[in-house]
Amino acid sequence: MHIDSLSYGTFVSKKTKFDPGYADELYDWEKPFKAQSDEFDKKIQEKQAIKAEKDAARRTYIGMKLVGIISCMVVISLGLITFLVSYFVSADTRINAEDNNMTINTRTAADCENRISSLISAIGMFFDQLDTSGKNESLNRENAVRFFDRNKEVVGIAFLSSNRIYTNSFFFSYHEKKSSLFQDYVKQYISENGKAMASEIMMDNPSPFFGVPMISMVLPVLSDSSSEMTLVCFSSESLNESFSSGAINSSFMVNDKGIVLVHPDMISMMSAVDMSDNYLVKEIGRSKQNNMQTTYRSDDNVEYIGAFKKLSNGNCAVITEVETRIILEAVNSTTRRNLYLTVAILSIAICVVWFFSKSLSRPMEKLTAISDEINKGNFNTNLFDEIVNVHRHDEIGVLMRSTLAERDILNTVSRLTNKGVARAIVRKEIDFDPHLKDITIFFSDIRGFTAISDGFKKRFGEQSSAEIIQFLNDYMSRMVNCISITGGTPDKFEGDAIMACWGVLRDESLEFEEMEDGDPGKEYLKLRHEAHRKEDAMNAIRATVAMRYALMKYNKDALKFTNEHAADPLAKYKPHIRIGCGLNSGRATVGFMGSMHKMEFTSIGDSVNLASRTEASNKPCGTDILLTEDTYNLIKTDYIRCKENNFSIAEENKASEIIVEQIPVTFEVKGKGKQHFYGVVNMPNFNIEEFFRTNEPDFELDEDCECAVGPKGPKTLNEVRKMLGIDIPDFEKVNLDEEENKIKAT
Repeated sequence: MHIDSLSYGTFVSKKTKFDPGYADELYDWEKPFKAQSDEFDKKIQEKQAIKAEKDAARRTYIGMKLVGIISCMVVISLGLITFLVSYFVSADTRINAEDNNMTINTRTAADCENRISSLISAIGMFFDQLDTSGKNESLNRENAVRFFDRNKEVVGIAFLSSNRIYTNSFFFSYHEKKSSLFQDYVKQYISENGKAMASEIMMDNPSPFFGVPMISMVLPVLSDSSSEMTLVCFSSESLNESFSSGAINSSFMVNDKGIVLVHPDMISMMSAVDMSDNYLVKEIGRSKQNNMQTTYRSDDNVEYIGAFKKLSNGNCAVITEVETRIILEAVNSTTRRNLYLTVAILSIAICVVWFFSKSLSRPMEKLTAISDEINKGNFNTNLFDEIVNVHRHDEIGVLMRSTLAERDILNTVSRLTNKGVARAIVRKEIDFDPHLKDITIFFSDIRGFTAISDGFKKRFGEQSSAEIIQFLNDYMSRMVNCISITGGTPDKFEGDAIMACWGVLRDESLEFEEMEDGDPGKEYLKLRHEAHRKEDAMNAIRATVAMRYALMKYNKDALKFTNEHAADPLAKYKPHIRIGCGLNSGRATVGFMGSMHKMEFTSIGDSVNLASRTEASNKPCGTDILLTEDTYNLIKTDYIRCKENNFSIAEENKASEIIVEQIPVTFEVKGKGKQHFYGVVNMPNFNIEEFFRTNEPDFELDEDCECAVGPKGPKTLNEVRKMLGIDIPDFEKVNLDEEENKIKAT
């Protein structure tokens, strides 16, 4: 099976904190594959970064959600209320405006009719007086004076059939006009229209001719004995009073030709503006109704409410109109105020909701960050320290307390199982199917534990079990600390025995073994795999020699404790102990095993059995740490001075140098023949302080225990025995094969 060279990086796991560095030393032929692997990893990191940015961009924060929801609610509610109020108030206002406009129009038209009717009556009486006096000119002039004195708004009157013209001299003198203007106007009218008797009253606007606001009226005047076509000009100032009464409504009077007769705008009236294009003026000509009200738009798209009423005593009509915008200005102003109020309330609501959302979003952000850390397997992240307000009585407080409880549960579960396994499960880096892996297995056991247990029973009686457990917890905590620092995985605790493994959690496939020989990819993956095996073995040895120091420190603490409480038979008891450790590197089946009710992550196989047998062989060999020949052969050329490396170690590996001695007896291993054990003497360059400060920044080196390992450590296996109080065995009487039959693990 061929594997793309770009996928090689997926078989390489992260190094532990005590990586010896050999994995970075590459052969020349290997560098192109390494470059491809790095390029592949770079592409993956770029994709992950892009995905993280997209996720962050898609993330909707609680504050934004609340602001959006509240804003929508405020806008919809106030907007709907404003719309409904504006709609109904506008409708009512429009109806009232139409009624008011019609009322003003009707009242103005009625007032005009009354004034014109009064004038017509006065003209009729004056004509009767003239008809009675006959040709008595002096009497006629006296009647004319009285007529003008009673009707001061009349400018002049001309009886066209009899060619009699009378003018109001007072009016002309008051306006500084010549009275002959009226005679000229009469001549102009006769020349344009003749003296024919009209059947109805005709009105026009002669204001441009006289330079004074004025209306001309041509009407037939009848008496008992005669009839006369009469032309009357009178001032429109009296009528103007009726047309200027409205504040917002505009009323004006036009004749049937659309010429303005009376208008509040003096300029329009003085220039006799032609309004025949006005919508209402057209309606007056088209409609058979005497009065009507309608809504229309002007040429400049201005909406008007308009009404007209035709006068019964003339060819004219009164028009009253008002801009819809003006009558709705109060409603629009109220609407604008409501909109301003909506904006103000919305702004206040956004501020309030924003600050309120902070009380939700900030703790939620912290809880989200904590959740992310938990998903990464960091169960004791410092972010938990930021959860301070756990006494809140709302859902946030409940969630905070639940999160803290979750941390305690996860820590408890990780202690009951294995922190590394629990972290791998949370990260989804491990599955429940068993896999073959090349690992390094560790077993340790307390020497003479049966006698120690009897000592507890004699000292504490029924309470001995609890005391033994406390003693074992203290001891095992120190040992497991060494395992954890080097990236090992504690597998199980069986009484006083500890089993641990290195490499079981590495995501590394053995599929490369199925690739064709000679494939550069296979050689590359094989090289990396061997590097990992060496790394696991070296980390296991580091952990084991660190246990030697930790055990010596424990015994010192136990001696001090016992001396201080010697007078108290029920005082806590810390016995002096010795342990044996066995290490083996080989292939094992790794995975979850058990039943659906209980499972544990463990390793099984011949390599595990051999590691157990190696640990048990420490007693007959007079050692505390034994390596199998498989482990020895795996690391010897790099870290042990031997004939294979001409008893020299590369400069970059000297920090991890190991001193071992071969046990002079052999034992039989099934399928491998005769094998040797190797006793670990020391790692002469081991830095105890640097090692333990990885997990304990305040660690202080105990000078009395410094001789356990490192520069001040033993140089030979006999020095180890002397330091630990182990008798030198008589190897001529040692039979490791018999020991195997006695303690073989299954």
